[in-house]
Amino acid sequence: MQRFRTNLKSKLSCDKRFVPLRRTQIRLFQIYNYNQKKERRGARLKISEFYTKNRRSELGMILIVTIIFILAYLLAFFGRFPNAKSVPILVPILMALTPFAIHLTNVAFAPNSDSAFMPIVALLNDLGYVMIWRLNPHEASLQVLWTYVGVVLYALTLFFVDRSAILERFRFLFALAGLAMLVLPLVPGIGETINGARLWIHLGPYTFQPVEISKLLLAIFFASYFVEKNDIIGGAKGRQTLRDTLNPRILGPLLTAWLGSILIMLMERDVGFSLMLFLVFIITIWLTTARVRYLVGGILLFVGGALLATHLFGQVNERLITWIDPWKYAQTIGYQIVQAQYALAAGGVSGTGLGLGHPNLIPVVSSDFIFAAVGEELGLAGTSAMVIAFVLLVGVGLRTALRARNDFTALVATIFTTMLGLQAFFIMGGVVRLIPLTGVTLPFVAYGGSSLVSSYILVAVIMRISDEGSVDEFFVKANRLRFRRHSLIEAQSRP
Repeated sequence: MQRFRTNLKSKLSCDKRFVPLRRTQIRLFQIYNYNQKKERRGARLKISEFYTKNRRSELGMILIVTIIFILAYLLAFFGRFPNAKSVPILVPILMALTPFAIHLTNVAFAPNSDSAFMPIVALLNDLGYVMIWRLNPHEASLQVLWTYVGVVLYALTLFFVDRSAILERFRFLFALAGLAMLVLPLVPGIGETINGARLWIHLGPYTFQPVEISKLLLAIFFASYFVEKNDIIGGAKGRQTLRDTLNPRILGPLLTAWLGSILIMLMERDVGFSLMLFLVFIITIWLTTARVRYLVGGILLFVGGALLATHLFGQVNERLITWIDPWKYAQTIGYQIVQAQYALAAGGVSGTGLGLGHPNLIPVVSSDFIFAAVGEELGLAGTSAMVIAFVLLVGVGLRTALRARNDFTALVATIFTTMLGLQAFFIMGGVVRLIPLTGVTLPFVAYGGSSLVSSYILVAVIMRISDEGSVDEFFVKANRLRFRRHSLIEAQSRP
């Protein structure tokens, strides 16, 4: 290398072709030699390459989230037990360690993924644990258990899905598995009806909603199918004509998905999941065809089916009439939503304080109406912060979709982000009576193992796509330097 550099300097000094580039390229060789020396030092450079800038930023934000969690837990504890002389810390410590476990997983399997996603998830999960503990300590302990299950599945997803192309390769397997999980609650002896909806299966003492995993698998299949058929379906782009709108290649899958969602609603007596699945499908069509008319038409089709279901099932009808006028049924079917309105009103702007309110007056508050509990004890400030957190999650997810390497991963990231945002909107909008209640849970915040585990798997896929779409700055500079070095060698070898 020393001989080559000496020959290069003499060549640059005597050849006028190299005069304009002489100083810059010699400096590049100095940088290259410096990096080579650092590589020979060994472990320190390897650690710096492994522990990227994104992960350092993520660790800093996780430390801030942990401090917020500790303060919130202490406020909730002394709010409930003002005269306590000791604080139970074992389970909260286990909960506080989960963001760091996720961070180490990202360092090992997704070092270049986005640094903002997981701290927001950790903040929502930790605050959700504090609210659940304040409402029901036993459920809070189970929530920690489900959180660890979610973290393990998060790590396994990143480990086995080392390339997002694997998802597209097994799309038909995912479709079959998704359909099987969709009908599993209907199997006699396994399925279980809770609160009028047949969405659960019982595994010993535990219950689980397989439809939460089913929606992820079917979403991957939808994305793969429409990316493959993009050339055919893309014929609807361009000038908008009636013939393009009535394209059977688009209307056929759209009507099939509509019939499927209606059947799910009829058999499982649940509006939330069928609405989520159908919206995911029509949003996929909308993103593929760039036609708003399919989005509007699909929503109108589902509204028509939902209105039909109100005449067939009492549970769906109850949600509609309590949304219109809950005060008329304040002592019967509207009691839950009325108590939620009282809780939000009592919270005001700043809230009553953690552990100082009465959210337990709301039935099933830890799962269905935890947003109302947050509104009572943290007020408008707390609920606004939670809404902003979900908006940031959606923004980071869409940024990941924009940086994706191919159309399939971009569509998967967009669909998964949309699912996360829609689920949060459905439950928060239902609590404040913006829309009727749908029965879904608030991601990462509400009590429920099925939703929590599926949300962590969803985030793992988004982080894998983010890792593939982001390249560490060190490797960008190294590649540029290597290219320029080879250019100099070729230039020197010319006669």
